[in-house]
Amino acid sequence: MSNCKRRTFLRIIGGVGLTSALAPDYALGLGQQYSDGILVEASSFASFGGWKLDTQHFQQMGGCYLLAHGLGEPVKDATTTVNVHESGRYYVWVRTRDWCPGEWTSPGRFRLRIGNETLDTEFGVENEDWNWQAGGAIEIQSAGSIEIALKDLTGFAGRCDAIFLSKEPQPSLPSDNLIDLAQWKDKLSGRLNKKVEESDFDVVVVGGGMSGCGAALAAREQGLRVALIQDRPLFGGNASEEVRVHTLGIHGPSTKILSQIDTEHYPNGSSLAIKDQAKRERTMAESGVDLFAGHIACGLAKDDSRIDSVEARDVQSGIIHRFRAPVFIDATGDGWLGYWAGASFREGRESCDEFNEAWEKHGDLWSPKVADRRVMGASVLWNAERVQRRVAFPDVPWAAPVAKRHEATAGEWYWEYSDNDLDQVADAEQIRDHMFRAIYGAFANAKKHPKNATWKLKFVAHVAGKRESRRLIGDYLYTMKDASERRQFPDAVVVERRDIDTHYQRKLKGADEDFLSTALFYKTGGDYFVPFRSLYSKDIGNLMMAGRCFSCSHIGLAGPRVMNTCAQMGVATGFAAALCKQHGATPREVGQRHIAELQRLIGIEVQTV
Repeated sequence: MSNCKRRTFLRIIGGVGLTSALAPDYALGLGQQYSDGILVEASSFASFGGWKLDTQHFQQMGGCYLLAHGLGEPVKDATTTVNVHESGRYYVWVRTRDWCPGEWTSPGRFRLRIGNETLDTEFGVENEDWNWQAGGAIEIQSAGSIEIALKDLTGFAGRCDAIFLSKEPQPSLPSDNLIDLAQWKDKLSGRLNKKVEESDFDVVVVGGGMSGCGAALAAREQGLRVALIQDRPLFGGNASEEVRVHTLGIHGPSTKILSQIDTEHYPNGSSLAIKDQAKRERTMAESGVDLFAGHIACGLAKDDSRIDSVEARDVQSGIIHRFRAPVFIDATGDGWLGYWAGASFREGRESCDEFNEAWEKHGDLWSPKVADRRVMGASVLWNAERVQRRVAFPDVPWAAPVAKRHEATAGEWYWEYSDNDLDQVADAEQIRDHMFRAIYGAFANAKKHPKNATWKLKFVAHVAGKRESRRLIGDYLYTMKDASERRQFPDAVVVERRDIDTHYQRKLKGADEDFLSTALFYKTGGDYFVPFRSLYSKDIGNLMMAGRCFSCSHIGLAGPRVMNTCAQMGVATGFAAALCKQHGATPREVGQRHIAELQRLIGIEVQTV
């Protein structure tokens, strides 16, 4: 039989994988011809003003868009300049969506100013799906530089992906076909003529939450050249100041590393997260790790069952960078690298009989008799503050169907949304937006009472904090019994002692609200361990995983899923990457032949029964 390697390049666009035997640059071939004109991508605006750059849904909708996240107050204009080579009449199109359609005025409305003229059209009002909304025509009197501004009207999550100026009144524009959309954007932006820059590293970590930061710091401590790719501008994931969840779990033997990136035990949603963010950013900046914040992984290359390289787009420029390494660590939470590479994975809840994970006291709320796709949900944290004056809050009829009669002036971890018919990855934008409606509606209900006249919204996260989605499968699948029976493993690399803690939506027990959850706690009675065999893929020879996408059952995830514990997984994989290089070994071979050395690096003491 032939020993020739079969190299496959995979570019992911809109959740669709395009494969090639040749290393792709930007050109993948448009399905049809689309109109030429002037394209302005919102992510490339010179100033975002008060708008937020939202990168969370790039794979689902084909862009990184600007979000008018003003908590009910219109945000400052986002502005940029564009070169117009020819004067004359231009027809204006904006890629946007009505994120909350219904029998009310659309909440996400905004206008567009081009030069000194503000268009009459209100954008964000026509279609629930991402689409090109017509904005009418404008006369540009002379060629040259002209300013464009996004003018928010509501402060309630208006969103813009791109603006297109065309000489044609009815241009041909890609919308539903995200592959064509990406290629067309690359063409009009000039990226199509660029070569993809390539770099070599000892290890590439994708995902810059606590797990990815822990992995990168541990690998760098051992002298490796490390690339850390993160789709947000900040590091920390759910612990970041964008999400503001405090880090739970223990450090185990990894305090030296984790104390540099963790948080205080502040109230979830607290502005104290900003101080911890500064500490974490300083640690990462001084670490010697090659940091690629604001880069979205968008593809990979494989040699048979090994990953050869990973691609990532700069979220503002759209420029693609290719990262080569002998070993990769998936710390994306959603298991993107493993998923793209064809690794085995699980989603949803197993039958309680599969791994003997039943808890009779709570029945189906804990673990179902029949497997389903229900998972722990995503939270959007928020709070308000009392000020020294009366503060009005707009009417939000569009939020009432979700909030119903619920009243609140702050949220906590249990403001959580999961639905058996929604996917935490594919439907992430809808899930986050559902929480927006819950928050604004509940706050509006509270503001109806005179006693709350001086309450003002202080913080609402625009990045949802996920708990569970894909779980990649390793040589060992971690289950409830491993924690509850405190099983000993010869290849233990992570230690935890917190209760097994899973959530269910209160709606399942008759509550009116579908956005609140309840936690169930199963006591373990002491320390339990996670084996290294659960931290590398059984299918992809040079892929490790750290964080909530590690190899486990749904209930197996419920104990060690918190951030300090996940960061311990990161540390273990980072040290393992160093041993892979030192011994010319795969992660599996490190686990089989060099586990004692890995445990010494981590500092974990293996108990024997």
